[in-house]
Amino acid sequence: MVTGSVTTERLLEELWQSERLRMLMESRWRPDADIYETASAFEIVVDLAGVGDDDFEVQLFEDALVVEGQRRLLAPRESAVYHAASIRQGPFRLNLSLPGPIDADRVEAHYDRGLLRVTLPKDDGDR
Repeated sequence: MVTGSVTTERLLEELWQSERLRMLMESRWRPDADIYETASAFEIVVDLAGVGDDDFEVQLFEDALVVEGQRRLLAPRESAVYHAASIRQGPFRLNLSLPGPIDADRVEAHYDRGLLRVTLPKDDGDR
């Protein structure tokens, strides 16, 4: 009877791992982001660790910034057994409402060491 219990426990553990991995890989996730304001701009920093330069795009709309892409991590070895799985991978999308009017002609974006930094200069109304 102990053997059956261990087998059931192992099956439940394997099911949990496969479901958790499927969720981590298939569902769209939202990367962490900071938004702060200076006297002249709104600054956005998005955590995209492990995402390649060509694996995301940034879209600017009148009232929102959208960052969309995919994180592809190396697959574990076939014999690997997960003890923890919390790094999200697969498709992601971040929608951020802009806190105020911006000057779209002066927007700057830089991606370095896994952080996307977007500077959105405030619209000073001189247009």
